[in-house]
Amino acid sequence: MFFQPIYLTGMQLGKKHKILVVCPHPEDMVPGQRLKYEQYFSYFRQNGFEVNVKPFMSVRFQNIVYKKGYLVEKIFWTLIGYLKRFWQLFTLKHYDVTYIFLWVTPFGPSFFEWLYRKSSKKVIYDIDDLVYLPSSSSKVNSLISGIKGKNKPIFLMKVADHVITCTPYLDNFVKSYNKNTTDISSTINTAEYRPKQDYNIRNQKIILGWSGSHSTSKYLHLLEPVFYSLKRDNVPFKLLVMGDPDFYIEGIETEALPWQKSYEVETINRFDIGLYPLPDEQWVYGKSGLKALQYMAAGIPTVASAIGTNFRIIENGQTGFIASNKEEWLLYLKQLIYNEDLRKKIGHAGAALVEEKFSINANKDTYLKILQDVIANQN
Repeated sequence: MFFQPIYLTGMQLGKKHKILVVCPHPEDMVPGQRLKYEQYFSYFRQNGFEVNVKPFMSVRFQNIVYKKGYLVEKIFWTLIGYLKRFWQLFTLKHYDVTYIFLWVTPFGPSFFEWLYRKSSKKVIYDIDDLVYLPSSSSKVNSLISGIKGKNKPIFLMKVADHVITCTPYLDNFVKSYNKNTTDISSTINTAEYRPKQDYNIRNQKIILGWSGSHSTSKYLHLLEPVFYSLKRDNVPFKLLVMGDPDFYIEGIETEALPWQKSYEVETINRFDIGLYPLPDEQWVYGKSGLKALQYMAAGIPTVASAIGTNFRIIENGQTGFIASNKEEWLLYLKQLIYNEDLRKKIGHAGAALVEEKFSINANKDTYLKILQDVIANQN
């Protein structure tokens, strides 16, 4: 019997392959990175890779970038980011793979993206959401949309050796530019997110929970008519909002918290029902359903809008509920509010689905194979 290795790479000869991760944000600070590729770093290292992360933003820049004011300091840190990207050009030849998430630099034409492609042995491009569309955040878009590098994602799709997407819609779009794609949803560390066992309502008041950010909390306002209808029907509930401490709906009891990694899982575990409302906009078709997956992994029965990738992650009435209009939102919420057994059944089914299809364990070998294949095909 003969052993035939699948990949004849330096790893089998005792050499560690080196990956340079080029990304916008510092490590472990934003969900879009943390719950996508970042949580696989330890697995990459266990399998013979050296991972070096180079964000555009410093930690200080990250802490002020979405706050009002600080204009001079923001300009300063942006210039620092460009200087760092310039000096990193001279190190690219030392890496086997340059792993680019979203863009190399945020503004202007694809000049730095072109330089990084030319200077890198291999490039893997990871695209999250439909970032090639105009920004959906009016707060940011009104100020800087004119100078944002809108063509950067398309350029990187074309020139990358492999593109990692996050939804079927996005994957089909990218395939028109590059045949080498893999659709990997945002995934959950199910060692941290464990299904809840107690589905009793605390203090006789149901907690409807939502997690997101300042830029996406506007979606929760889509449910204002639903909340007011529940209140008129004397349904005892309160909103628990994490990610926008300023969130407010007049007349609706709300506890609003800033997002903090230290209590993210703990806060989600306080939810009785998870809410994932989305508008019917093209931008939404690039969303992987991350927040719904977080709820479901924690065993929280989830109600989501009937749009986009939600159909992939939720089987209506089995692993969650898909609502198309106000009436369906009210129907499904009331069913869950008044039926503890249903909350438990849906919650545990959702958690099982996440473990099977949307967990780190379910997807880690897919990431690893992409790295191995790209390196094995080096000229």
